[in-house]
Amino acid sequence: MTITTERQTHPYAGMWVTDDNRVRHELLPNGRYDEARGTRESAYQGRYVVSGNHIDYWDDTGFTADGEFVDDNTLHHGGMILRRKP
Repeated sequence: MTITTERQTHPYAGMWVTDDNRVRHELLPNGRYDEARGTRESAYQGRYVVSGNHIDYWDDTGFTADGEFVDDNTLHHGGMILRRKP
């Protein structure tokens, strides 16, 4: 399977974490993401696309998800609230 990625142009690239630091999303500028869960690094990886303040995720296993950036530092995703890590 070939996965193509393209450079994303948006202000949201970087690390996003839940307040308890259990879930961590790293949005890479090449259109890929790496999600850690608890002590499990790289629990999920895949591609993403940001359109306005909406994000769509496609996990490498075929799972899909989405979310909304409610402001520059807050992402609502899958019932979770993630904040930009400085």
